[in-house]
Amino acid sequence: MSTPAGRVAGFRALLAHIREAYGLDLGFVLWDGSTVPTDLAAGALAVVFTDEGVVAALVRRPNFDTMINLWVSGRFDLRNGSLVDVLAIRPKVRSREFRKRLDKWLAVRSLGKFLLVPRGGPWPLEAVRRHKSIAPGVEGNKDNIQYHYDLSNAFYALFLDPEMVYSCGYFTDWGNDLATAQGDKLDITCRKLRLAPGETLLDVGCGWGALVCHAAQHYGVRAHGITLAQQQYDLAKEKVTRLGLQDRVTLELRDYSTLEGSYDKIASIGMFEHVGFANHQAYFQTINRLLKPRGLYLHHAITRRAKMSEHAFRRKAPEYAALTRYIFPGGEVDHLGMSIANLERHGFEVRDVEGWREHYRLTCKAWHDRLVANKEAAIREVGMHKTRLWIAYLAGCVAGFDGASIGIFQTLAVKRERGLTGLPPTRADLYR
Repeated sequence: MSTPAGRVAGFRALLAHIREAYGLDLGFVLWDGSTVPTDLAAGALAVVFTDEGVVAALVRRPNFDTMINLWVSGRFDLRNGSLVDVLAIRPKVRSREFRKRLDKWLAVRSLGKFLLVPRGGPWPLEAVRRHKSIAPGVEGNKDNIQYHYDLSNAFYALFLDPEMVYSCGYFTDWGNDLATAQGDKLDITCRKLRLAPGETLLDVGCGWGALVCHAAQHYGVRAHGITLAQQQYDLAKEKVTRLGLQDRVTLELRDYSTLEGSYDKIASIGMFEHVGFANHQAYFQTINRLLKPRGLYLHHAITRRAKMSEHAFRRKAPEYAALTRYIFPGGEVDHLGMSIANLERHGFEVRDVEGWREHYRLTCKAWHDRLVANKEAAIREVGMHKTRLWIAYLAGCVAGFDGASIGIFQTLAVKRERGLTGLPPTRADLYR
């Protein structure tokens, strides 16, 4: 029969062994106040286990869902740093070598003492339903979008830039601040689309209205934005009125698949991730139908690395599965080759592809840091569990873009026609 003191001693010994075998520059604080190493500096980055039920839960179900539940509930925490700091740590030993060094008997002996320990609580994410991709146009699609984007406008304002742009910024200088990067992103987007006065622009998934307002103000277009998020729509409408753009900007709370009309230019900025693989054909057919001959379409979307087979690509890693369950219900991210193939299959000619991975790493880092800095205000707005979940999500995005496991591309395509496209001979004017 294990005792509380025996469990602490055994777990502390295991952590000390793991820290040495893996070469981790990271400390640990246990629920009784003891530390690993015993002389852990007061300002050192450390993982905190708030109660022994944390270990018991991990022993019973050592998976990503357990970890994220423990983090969201605050039972697994950090001292003197953030999740971004922890995820950036590079062990001095590779995993294969670590497995050779690991004292497996020590691990079994120490962790076995927690098998009969209650896992404790709370478990706030266990009630979250497992979402599935839903065909466009049905009510469930709207539910998926509103689950994420209608969390709270005030919450998003705590970490986004003043224009409320919730997509990758464009850093013309790596030292630029978030507001500058997002302003430059709006501008390079308009320039890539070659917007001209009097043209019509459709923004599919317009968010809080930043692009449609910028394009109307600075490029003289008549812009139409659509979204399924009620709170986004309401704030965007207020912005259009405040800026006096009612004669040039229109907005609809509408699914893209039901849209009618004809547009000179179309932009999809950070919306495509919500479409779902099963709906790709319908999506690209719709964009082609809405675009005028030789019209330009800017496809701005997150991607994952391609695998050796499509079957392997569609298998979800644990962190990806958690993202689509807890953050982006119904979301599915393709690879660049899939995007380009779909464009070509559905009547488009690809003209330009630009990778922005480093830009999105900086963007997510800025969002993460701003949310952490405004943590108390965020908790008052959406509660502790949602706040910690979003902090973990943004930290994971930083790590993903940093490790190149995910990327993002702006792909410019023209509606395919015979003859000249009307585009300039070079792209020099874009990067003035």
